[in-house]
Order: sequence, then C-alpha cells, then structure tokens
Amino acid sequence: MFDQLFKCPSAIARHANAPYAEERHRYLAARAQQGNSRSTLVFDAQDLLWVARKLSVYPDLHQVTMEQVQALADDWKNRECACGRPLNTPLTRQRYLRLAMAWLRFLGHLQAPVVPTPFQRQRQAYCRWAREECGLSETTVKQYDSYIKHFLRWYNTFDRAFADVQVSDVDAYLSHGSAQGWCRITINNVATGLKAFFRYCSQRQWTRPHLAEAIQGPRIYTEEGLPAGPDWSDVRRLFAALDMSNPTDVRDRPILMLMAIYGLRVSEVAKLQLEQLDWEHDRLHVLRAKRREAQVYPLLPSVGNAIVQYLKKVRPRPSPFREVFLTLRPPFRSISTSGLYHVASHRLKALGVRMAHHGPHSLRHACAARLVADGLSLKEIGDHLGHRSTSATRTYTKVDLRALREVAAFDAGELL
Repeated sequence: MFDQLFKCPSAIARHANAPYAEERHRYLAARAQQGNSRSTLVFDAQDLLWVARKLSVYPDLHQVTMEQVQALADDWKNRECACGRPLNTPLTRQRYLRLAMAWLRFLGHLQAPVVPTPFQRQRQAYCRWAREECGLSETTVKQYDSYIKHFLRWYNTFDRAFADVQVSDVDAYLSHGSAQGWCRITINNVATGLKAFFRYCSQRQWTRPHLAEAIQGPRIYTEEGLPAGPDWSDVRRLFAALDMSNPTDVRDRPILMLMAIYGLRVSEVAKLQLEQLDWEHDRLHVLRAKRREAQVYPLLPSVGNAIVQYLKKVRPRPSPFREVFLTLRPPFRSISTSGLYHVASHRLKALGVRMAHHGPHSLRHACAARLVADGLSLKEIGDHLGHRSTSATRTYTKVDLRALREVAAFDAGELL
C-alpha cells in the first residue's frame, strides 16, 4: 500500500519501517476500498505515521485506553522540527485524536466507554418481550426503549429500588420533561411508552400492581395530530426544480419519488437493496417496517428510469454495499435516515412550502392525501401505505382539504 501512495524510496521505507506498519496498511487499504481519493490516503498515511510513533511508547496496542491516547496529544515538538515551522497546536491535537481513535476502533482495540444503565435487566426483558411476543416493529421498540432508558437514569438519581417506583415519580418526570420544552404530544408518547413498560413489569411482579393504569399523559384531542403534507401541486414543483445535470439531484429524484408516489417511510428507503428491484418483471419489493414482510409494487416507468439513471451515472462502482442509495462523497456508504431527512427538508423549505414539519414524512402524508382526493377506499390506501390497520389510515380522511375549501366557499346567504 505504501508503494502505491509514495514514489520516493526513502518515503516508502520510512512508512514501512515505522511501528505498526501492518496495522496501518490494513487501515489505509480499507479506506481506499471505501472510495477515498489518493490525496486523502496520502494525508491519512502521513498523520497515521505520527500517531503510530506516539503510541509505540505503549508495549501492547491492544490494551491502549482512551486516557492513554489523550495523554499523548500535547507534545508536538518533533513534528514541528520535521515541518520546519510552528504548528497550529489545537488543530494538530484535534487531528491526532480523531485519526488515532478511528484507527484503533477499526483494529478493534479501542472500545467506547460503556455508560451503565440502571435496571438494565428489566429494560432488556421488556424489549425482548415487546419484539418477540407482542410483534412490535423494531422502530417502535427502539423508541420505547429510549423513553424507558432516560426515565430509569433520571429515577436512579434518587437511589431507590426499582420496586419502589410510584406514579408520582412518573408524573414528576413528565413535569421535568415539560420544563425542558417537550410538547404535549411528546409527553403523551413518553407516558404511553412508560405505561406499556410498567404494565409488563407489574405482570412480572417487579413493581406495584396497577402502576401502569395510574399513568396518564396530557389529553390529546382527536384532531390535534392530523398529518400535514404539501399540496400535490407543491410536490410537482419539487420535482420540477431538480437539475438532472447535478449528480445530487440525479440521486435525490428517485428517493423523493419513492416517498411521494409510493409513500415509503424513511427507514424503508434507506434499507432498499438492489435485490429488491425486479427489473425483469418491473416490480419493486419493499420490506415494510410495520408489517415485517415484503410488499410488491409495480415499478412505474418514471421511477424505474430515475433509478437507472442514478445507478448508471452517479452511484459509485464497484461498491460492497447492497443498499441502492449511497452517499455522494467518500467514504461511500449507505445513506442514513438523517441524510434522507435533509434530502427532503431543505428542498421543501427552499420552495417556501408552509408546513409545521418539512421532513420526508410529509411526502408520505402528501401521497395519502392525494389517494383520498382520488376517491380510493381506506383499505386501498392502507395497503398502499403499508398500514397494519385502517385506524392509521382513517386519519387521512379528516384532511380532505379540497372538500373543506368547497365548504368554506359555500355562500349560505340565500338560505337566510
């Protein structure tokens, strides 16, 4: 690897004979496979040489701790002599720490400190039960687990046993969240998650009976949580604003289509793999997050052509990742759900679409509202969106804005 990055024999020898040459070689080879450019690899190799020399004072690289890495982050006199100029010490220290920790994590030698979670046995037992026995989706289990974990950390500061949890503790925690700026819907969601957890704990006789039934969140009105998405005319403007000569827009176009036309969730788009595109039969196989099974859609020509254009012109090749959508800059990897959030949010904001939330889920709402306006039944809309029951779909029947506008425009003067 070093002979591919450097041409001067003395430079090759310097890197090959320095400490931990094999470990540095493996790291640089992995970085090259991720798609990093040669200039980036040269930059990393030079910094990694200094990192290895510093860490060579420790006899066993496997036992290096975070504190030991940080202890070597200040003395840069030797590097200043080699460079022949004063260094920006804070920047150099930051670069050293970032690369040293990335390298050691890659080698599996540096483990992030584990923050102990109180009452972890009860929490893990509930999550396993919710996942395997209740059939809750992985997203729901993770969300509930987050609510429970934060509550248990807060409760643990009082140094009391788990069996002593009272409803007043839950009320105090929800009041604490309200003081931190939680909205009423968030507070209600946390209360729902804690209620489910303590109902399970009561069944296992870990807590007092009827604790769960006493937990109450704030009242959420029937019309309070109505989904809000852009009008379909705004969705058309969204696609019209894309520049097909821009690689970013070429990648984002099929992403936005999957959200707006098929109503896919962010996690479903992020996990979409190449094998789920059936080009021979023009079908799209989607692993539904809620249903835990594949759902087959016809692959529309417009969507298929947009995906093909992205695969041919923009997607890095070859790639070890099977996900369809990857990042545009090295190191190339599958795009995250947070990355998909920005794909939609900044474009909707740039169009001046007035909504409370500009995330990609708003495009799913726009898809549902369009199906309602087209007169599809609740069953058909629910099947298209991957709902498990019509209760989730029924919400969209309350946001037929076209019908509401007709009512608002009705002139009742002749009836008076």
